Amino acid sequence: MAPASQRPEGVPMDEPFPATGDDRPVRVLATGPEADPYALYEEMRAEGLVHHVREPNGLHRWLVLDYAEAREIFADARFSKDPARAWEQLRDAGYVSGEPGDRADYLYHVANTDPPDHTRLRKLIGKGFTTRRVEAMRPRIREVAAGLLDRMETAETGTVDLVDVYSHPLATTVMCEILGIPALDRESFRTWATAILSPPEAAARGMMSKAEGYAAMRAFFTDLIGQKRAAVHDGPAPADVLSALIHATDDGDQLTETELVSTVMLLMSAGQEPTVNLINNGALALMNHPEQLALLRDKPELTRGAVEEFLRYDPPVQLSTTRVAVEDVEVAGTVIPAGAIVALSIAAAGRDENRFADADRLDVTRDDNPHLAFGHGIHHCVGAPLARVQGEIGIGMLIERFPRLSLACPAEDLRWRPTRIMRGLVELPVRLDTPPGR
Repeated sequence: MAPASQRPEGVPMDEPFPATGDDRPVRVLATGPEADPYALYEEMRAEGLVHHVREPNGLHRWLVLDYAEAREIFADARFSKDPARAWEQLRDAGYVSGEPGDRADYLYHVANTDPPDHTRLRKLIGKGFTTRRVEAMRPRIREVAAGLLDRMETAETGTVDLVDVYSHPLATTVMCEILGIPALDRESFRTWATAILSPPEAAARGMMSKAEGYAAMRAFFTDLIGQKRAAVHDGPAPADVLSALIHATDDGDQLTETELVSTVMLLMSAGQEPTVNLINNGALALMNHPEQLALLRDKPELTRGAVEEFLRYDPPVQLSTTRVAVEDVEVAGTVIPAGAIVALSIAAAGRDENRFADADRLDVTRDDNPHLAFGHGIHHCVGAPLARVQGEIGIGMLIERFPRLSLACPAEDLRWRPTRIMRGLVELPVRLDTPPGR
């Protein structure tokens, strides 16, 4: 990847979306849902590794499909995470509102900043989200999963929706307990998180809008943070992550109220839905590959590595969050201009034959698996350890309890959520086929 010394001939310097240097038209990229986005990415890859695309809402992006280029961009300071650099484009497409200087508090978080602000925020957040804390949650995660599996065993028909009875309540319960969210308030997060993670045009299909989802979650956490601050005066601070973030310090520095609200919103929305998708997509992949299901059932010690394969093969997050080119950069022979929004296709990168042998084949024994499901570089997902543990426990215990799990409908009848950023099922009907004697 090289700097672009000049723009293509005839392209004015103030043109935000210059030609890509060939005759390919701008591709309109629908937001989904699609049963098989990988066929589309394979078709696009045959035409080039970088594509100028336009979403139905009018937003233009440069989509990078190549593993090596995507990995490099993840760690390249020439691509900023600050949405203010592309505010007008994002606002016109409905992703944000107002002026850059009036950014809503839900945007002031570690995923939307560059160093030195990012360095400061990451250091403070890391104090409340350590690997040690996640590992200490293992017994509780197993307990929650076991309770849900017990209830599934009592299903009268032997057929259940795995999303509704298992993956969603498991991910939501664990995330809410980690953050210290009362049980009575947890069901609302499914609606809010779905709205926040869906494209702006989803509201036209009757869903809650992004703005409404943000507003509801922001109001809830503002109130909860106030309650937790007040509770400290009545005794020792609780052990939950939100309380830890409230009191986290580094050389006298603390998260501001705005940073607290946006950080906990990020942790909740980005920590819940992707974990639900990881468990569902992993279970679906196994049911579609019964020989891999049998292998994992007979060798449960492979489960941890299998989770890495699920993250590569059908990742819960398919596209990276927004990056903006701060200067003209040449990527795989294509000039990405300064000010352009760049999206890295995590899904396409995971199927790149130049990096992964037999990339379209699910292999739970694969041991060379440096996928990009959690990003790379300084913005590597802070919640990756928790997602991995939940995936390992959630899928492992599901197979252990129901070793003959199978789809209860044709695969082509499954419905996917209407977003290209996430890869998630609306429901996943499965037959449990509990062995006799249980």
